[in-house]
Amino acid sequence: MAEGQLVEVEGRRLRVSNLDKVLYPEDGFTKGEVIDYYVRVAPVLLPHVRDRPLTLKRYPNGVEGNSFFEKDVSRHAPDWVRTVCIETPGSSRGAEKADFALVQDLPTLVWAANLASLELHVPQWTVGPRGGERAPDLLVFDLDPGSPATIVECCRVALRLRDVLAEDGYAAYPKTSGSKGLQLYSPVRTRSSERTSEYAKRLAERLERELPELVVSRMAKRLRPGKVLIDWSQNNPKKTTVAPYSLRARPAPTVSTPVTWDEVAACRRPGDLVYTADDVLDRLEEHGDLLEPLLAGHRPRL
Repeated sequence: MAEGQLVEVEGRRLRVSNLDKVLYPEDGFTKGEVIDYYVRVAPVLLPHVRDRPLTLKRYPNGVEGNSFFEKDVSRHAPDWVRTVCIETPGSSRGAEKADFALVQDLPTLVWAANLASLELHVPQWTVGPRGGERAPDLLVFDLDPGSPATIVECCRVALRLRDVLAEDGYAAYPKTSGSKGLQLYSPVRTRSSERTSEYAKRLAERLERELPELVVSRMAKRLRPGKVLIDWSQNNPKKTTVAPYSLRARPAPTVSTPVTWDEVAACRRPGDLVYTADDVLDRLEEHGDLLEPLLAGHRPRL
């Protein structure tokens, strides 16, 4: 595709530009390749972000340049991009509300990728047909290693956390963060937006008591070296987590990648669970969408 070319994607016309611009200098991975990756991964990515207000993390000058989060897209989104108005009290920009994009289809995903939105971040809840916020349908645990701990230690914590969740009747599904850590998801249903945070905090504190040499549940940085933070606060309805299959802004085009429990148990080196865009596309041929159970209609009550 030529620079500034007008293209048609599933009946929608949009302009793509600077396709030869290198966004990942270490690998020479270009903006055109970013768009191509998102087009190819769309069949499995879209179901996980549909109806979830999108926070874009944009890198117009690549991963080594400045970046910024963007929530309100009302000034520049095409009229066919579905948006939803969400209250944002306490916003750093002073706005009390913002028009978030909903990535419902391939044209919207290509539009976002063309903005150099390398990372896609979404909450653990969806919006209804009329835009109202539904209660959370996902429970998430973000396992963040404090150096010199790595994803290897995160895997040890994940295995124990999986067992604790199973005791309570909840299945857990892992994915890499695409950066340093690991994330676990459980499909749930609840009537309270606070319930998931309360439950996740309780489990994090339990594991901190059981494994004090390995786990911390509190955010204080002085407590974190050599341990794994179980970040239960990601369940706060105002927070977002990187979406499954999203690229990350690392030196190489790594991806937040669903993994099997066997792979988690076998992890011995940080590099064992590092996957790039090309790796993920190959893995889809072998595994399909390992997070497909998160999309099931039946969910245990939390």
